[in-house]
Amino acid sequence: MAEGARILIVEDEEHLAQGIRFNLEHEGYRAQVIADGALALEELTRASRPYDLVILDVMLPGMDGFAVAHNLRERGNLAPILMLTAKSLPEDVVHGLEAGADDYLPKPFDLGVFLARVKGLLRRRDWARGAAPGPSKVRIGDSEVDFATFEVLRAGQVSRLTLLEATLLKLLVQNPGRVISKGEILEKVWNLAADTETRAVDNFIVRLRRHLGDDPRNPRHLLTIRAAGYRLLLDP
Repeated sequence: MAEGARILIVEDEEHLAQGIRFNLEHEGYRAQVIADGALALEELTRASRPYDLVILDVMLPGMDGFAVAHNLRERGNLAPILMLTAKSLPEDVVHGLEAGADDYLPKPFDLGVFLARVKGLLRRRDWARGAAPGPSKVRIGDSEVDFATFEVLRAGQVSRLTLLEATLLKLLVQNPGRVISKGEILEKVWNLAADTETRAVDNFIVRLRRHLGDDPRNPRHLLTIRAAGYRLLLDP
């Protein structure tokens, strides 16, 4: 399914951008390069057909990668984002993920690792959409989640999940009633070490509760188990 995927490369280092493009096209993907953050945001917003993946550098002219990712998510564009940067401190990784990126790769990187991350993101998208055991649709309280479209229908209103939101929710749905630790979530959803210090998981739980209409002060479905993790109750 990933073969022939449309990928936008947002990178201002021409030699690197063209090298990435060449290798992606060699793998069977269709790739385009834009060197400016603001122009990339415009292209992603007005494109008649959505991109399957965005390769996004942090240090860009016009608008940095964090701002591009944030604005893209604010506009409802849910294309998976692989963020590239020379900054590799844990707080930089977390900043990128909280801005809306789905994965993060420090420069310089090995070509094999890069291609594995690209394939992994596309597989994760397909897994969240239903290429995994379990139903493609699930009811949680008065909300119906459609993993094929990343849509949540509640009280006649539709909201859309990002790839990371859908991946986290799918993990919880596959393990109803089981307490899943923050470390397990960091490893399986964010591809980070289990002991990474971040509030990102808590923030995403809050966002999922908002999608599901779960009262954050007294949640009935998505529970925080103190010092242990999180538990999803489909029909408490």
